[in-house]
Amino acid sequence: MIATQIMPIAAYDISDIGSKAVSAAWPQPVPEAGHRYRWLHFDVADAAMRSWAYQHLPDIAAGALVQPETRPRCERHDAGLILNLRGVNLNPQSSPEDMVSLRMWVTEGAVVSARVRKVFAMDALREAAEGGTAPQTVGQFLVALVHGLTNRIETVVLDLEEKTDALDDRVLEGASATGADLTGLRQTVIKLRRFLNPQREAITAMAGLRDWILSPDELAELGEASNRTRRIVEQLDALRERLMSLQDHVDAERAQAMSRNSYILSIMAAIFLPLGFLTGLFGANVAGMPGTATPAAFWILAFGSVATGLLLFLIFRWTKLL
Repeated sequence: MIATQIMPIAAYDISDIGSKAVSAAWPQPVPEAGHRYRWLHFDVADAAMRSWAYQHLPDIAAGALVQPETRPRCERHDAGLILNLRGVNLNPQSSPEDMVSLRMWVTEGAVVSARVRKVFAMDALREAAEGGTAPQTVGQFLVALVHGLTNRIETVVLDLEEKTDALDDRVLEGASATGADLTGLRQTVIKLRRFLNPQREAITAMAGLRDWILSPDELAELGEASNRTRRIVEQLDALRERLMSLQDHVDAERAQAMSRNSYILSIMAAIFLPLGFLTGLFGANVAGMPGTATPAAFWILAFGSVATGLLLFLIFRWTKLL
């Protein structure tokens, strides 16, 4: 028996003239008479949601709604559609690239959706339903949802482009760019692309459901959303290539600086090596050392060392080693 203390996040019957909230604790996925479809939105974490799903939905559809991990997909099953999508994570203290999952079971008369974390595109649809302006058909609901997800993804990708442009300008102007900046941006791009490419395939598959309940206009809208998602994936590919190029540029500059410093140290060692030999030789405290009885011997050795160093410096400059 299903517990009644847990309610769906949203439950509405939607018709041509507006939407009506469903008051039942665990309603059937069937709209009341005079309404086009019923939308039920659940939290996957609700313990009673699993029992409700297996009681009212096909087993495959119920399993798709409650599974712990998902990837974007669009598959027909009997008279319904299993649809998994992803949205950027705009929840507080979260990273947008940690995309939130949305699981759906869609039929001609019902939309059953479930999420783990808040999906802002779905929350906008809930607010529209509360205001009586929910999409009037299942197809319009899917179109509004897909465009809402895509709009928010585009905003995040544009922000990534601006950050990449700023980083590119810093590198070209000679300013230092930390490896953490490049690594963070590259990881964000990779995580986003990981889900957006299969999401594009899922939206494309949905736009090809010409023998289902979607109208030609709705299919055209979904086709446009598929093209937008394709452009986003291409933008992410371009950003990834730009960031790899910037990383190569930064690595090359660091390698060049290390090589230049090593070369200078090698030249300095070459100059001071003979001087070290002379000082070591004349510093030997053994009998017979010349100049030990000459007061000017120290100054002769000092000036000789300076002259030797200067001569070596001029030789290196003449041979263009410096």
